[in-house]
Amino acid sequence: MQNDSVGSRLGMWLFLFTELMLFGGLFLLYAVYSNRYPAEFSRASKELSTIMGSLNTVVLLTSSLFVVLAVAGIRNNKPRHTVAFLLATIACAGIFLGVKSVEWSEKYHHGLFPNTPTLLAKPKGEIVFFNLYFTITGLHAIHIIIGAIVLGIITWSVYSGKTSSNDYVSLENSGLYWHLVDLIWIYIFPLFYLVVP
Repeated sequence: MQNDSVGSRLGMWLFLFTELMLFGGLFLLYAVYSNRYPAEFSRASKELSTIMGSLNTVVLLTSSLFVVLAVAGIRNNKPRHTVAFLLATIACAGIFLGVKSVEWSEKYHHGLFPNTPTLLAKPKGEIVFFNLYFTITGLHAIHIIIGAIVLGIITWSVYSGKTSSNDYVSLENSGLYWHLVDLIWIYIFPLFYLVVP
């Protein structure tokens, strides 16, 4: 059982490393183009809502706190607390996705969506900015959805007694994944919402 737990943790860390490589590559691509088109990136950034981006940052940081409290709950043999904090985390995921869908909808209606005539008429740097914005935030949103689904499964497992204070490595691993999703957003937020000329 101990070996299974160690193997599971090691496997999770390896998986998280591949996720970091994926987003790291995209951030590197962003760095190359932002260096090439600094003025255009700055202009395009002003089209994004710093308020919505800040709200989503607070929501994700809060959700990470809930995950920590959920793990503490299971360690202290308080499954009801764990379930409550996991449900709160999933609710935060829903809020994040709701805010993000409002943002994307606004950009779509303003024609700032990939391959729309309005966006294609803009300078190349702004086109690249919005293509990267939708690619990176879209990929991040998919990770949020996957994380929420996994946390939902873990919540049921805790509620039904399958995950307990005797064996909660699945909760810890899903918590690590959630923290990674949060960390990635901490990089996304300033890259897109706080661009300075």
